Amino acid sequence: MHRKAWADYLGITAGTLVTALGLVLFLVPNRIAAGGVSGLATVLHYVFGWPVGLTMLVLNIPLFLAGLKVLGLEFGLKTLYGTIILSVFTDTLALWLHAPTSNTLLASLYGGLLSGVGMGIVFRSGGSTGGTDLAALLFRHYLHISAGMGLLMVDALVISLAGLVFNVELALYALVALFLTSRAIDAIQEGGGYARAALIISDKAEEIARRVLVELDRGVTGLAGRGYYTRQEREVLLVVVQRAEVSRLKDLVASIDPEAFVIVSNVHEVLGEGFGYFNRL
Repeated sequence: MHRKAWADYLGITAGTLVTALGLVLFLVPNRIAAGGVSGLATVLHYVFGWPVGLTMLVLNIPLFLAGLKVLGLEFGLKTLYGTIILSVFTDTLALWLHAPTSNTLLASLYGGLLSGVGMGIVFRSGGSTGGTDLAALLFRHYLHISAGMGLLMVDALVISLAGLVFNVELALYALVALFLTSRAIDAIQEGGGYARAALIISDKAEEIARRVLVELDRGVTGLAGRGYYTRQEREVLLVVVQRAEVSRLKDLVASIDPEAFVIVSNVHEVLGEGFGYFNRL
């Protein structure tokens, strides 16, 4: 394997370890079944006493076999590795670690965040741990149901089952954990939202662009635009800045053209000069 592949498998290993910590320290001991295969394994653990890690592996095997043709060789191997190593980590850590809290709210918060961070690392490394993301892939391929709807259906079924087996309150805490897991996955995959993109429409676009280049030391891209109401051709400026530079940018634009039209939006990730860098492994 070349360096990129080694880095991917190292990332999958680290991500599954973090996910397993979220399960072992917070979610499983507090009976929080936050959707997916791990949630179903948690319910089965309390009903039948089965080990959570081994149960996850057994549940994932038919999903993996059904999706083998869809996954492709490279992603399939990474999914198989992630599925096995998560199960091993979960059952091994359960022998040595104990829950630091019995507070259900704290457990849902920290368990959801840890699991999400771990899964985000796995996804960012080009891997998977099976579970609901694999089920969603199968839904989309065989039943023509969108991945989002597939995930929602599976998670809703698992959390409903947890509500029946445990109680409604624990099912509500599971929803909290599931939400945090989803947000953490997005943050890890897409970045922390540290940058802002501004679209600036002004009759004084050239002067604004020049001062942004000089005073903020940021690049500016001129886009061709046309107002459909005025039918006038105008240049639209695209500027990407750090979050801390937004106020300076707005003040600069206002000082040149108080009538300018400015749109500022969040940017999850920026790669290139002055920001992040592409992975060159």
